Amino acid sequence: MNNKKKKPNFFTKFLWWTAGADQDILLESTHSDRVKYMTLGGIILATGLMAALAGGYAFYTIFSPKGDALAGYDQVKSTSHYAIKESIHTATALLSVIFGLLWGMMIFNIDRFIVTSTGTGDGTEKITWDEFKSAIPRLIMGAIIAVTISKPVEIRMFKSEIDAELHIEQQKKAADFEINTRAKYEVDLNRLESEIQAIRSKENALLADVKNAEKELTEQLQGRAGAPAGDGKLSQALRNLRDSKHKELNNYKSAIEPKLVEFETKRAKTLAAQELELKNNVKVASGLDGLLERIKLAHEIAGWGISLFITLLFLVIELTPIFFKLMLIKSPYDYLVENEKELVKARAGIHIEYNYYPAEDENGVILEGTERHLVRLLKKEKENLEKLELLEAQKRLTQYAIKKFEEQQKELIDKNPEQYINVVPVKDEKEN
Repeated sequence: MNNKKKKPNFFTKFLWWTAGADQDILLESTHSDRVKYMTLGGIILATGLMAALAGGYAFYTIFSPKGDALAGYDQVKSTSHYAIKESIHTATALLSVIFGLLWGMMIFNIDRFIVTSTGTGDGTEKITWDEFKSAIPRLIMGAIIAVTISKPVEIRMFKSEIDAELHIEQQKKAADFEINTRAKYEVDLNRLESEIQAIRSKENALLADVKNAEKELTEQLQGRAGAPAGDGKLSQALRNLRDSKHKELNNYKSAIEPKLVEFETKRAKTLAAQELELKNNVKVASGLDGLLERIKLAHEIAGWGISLFITLLFLVIELTPIFFKLMLIKSPYDYLVENEKELVKARAGIHIEYNYYPAEDENGVILEGTERHLVRLLKKEKENLEKLELLEAQKRLTQYAIKKFEEQQKELIDKNPEQYINVVPVKDEKEN
């Protein structure tokens, strides 16, 4: 055959291995079988690569430094216009590459297992209900894998739109946080400010009285108060009034100073706590940049139709090999594989009698779908039989040897019985 003369290249063999096909058997199969398993391997390989990219990007999105959604963009000048260049956190990017490779290899191996463990059904193009039921666990696993791949790809496709919307959401959240924080501290600050203003108002009133007394005294001494100038009794009275006002002011300051310091200290601490919380609010609002929030915004931006279409696309890619394997008609490769399996069992001495133990109900009616196969391991039976016969032969030989030994010992006793009897001489009682 010409197929045997055509040697596949390394990449073709790799795709065959990816699809879980036997390369030696494929070399004896038809060209359509080779293409079929090469294509199947290509789908599995592509799924693994997409899983690696999606997993790496999801890891980067989760663990990259959080901040303003648009803060990671730098404006760079090109030859004729300004363009937006996204900055990348190097350390997180390297870890994302490592995780993406591990994730991709894991999904790759799971896909290989799912596809290779899915048989060809009943060998017809029709998918029966029994075939579909047996494939449900594999379909569920494939669907989960498809969704985990599609969501990171989806948020990457709409990244620019998501970042813009996320920036607005972060600003709204920061504004809400600021309003709540200022309202939280407003009562305490207003109360402290009222206490301080009351103290300052009384202090300013006393200070004004002192200034008025000094003004009246000065005008009296200079003769501008309507009375004769000079330092007479009126001037002395005004001087005493001024000194009294000074004393009253000083006494008030001394008495109220600790209280004023206490109020101002509390106000300063409250303002510092408010400022610290406002800064933390900005960090918290900037942290609104997780994977879940981006997926939610992607659904809002793209709409359920586009989001569903992307998910269905990956579902088709992931589940197509399973459905195709159930729909495939048995080809020469499948018969060669079955023949190889039977040859391996025959060489190993394994004999199976199918549907040997059907279960019956109390009326003796055979229940459908309860047949069990009788599996005979001929080599094991041979070994057991040989060991059993050898044991029986050893028992017979041992018994024969014991019998011959007994006959030999009897002959020796007949010739010399004294040798087998120990006679102890009896002493006379008188001697004792």
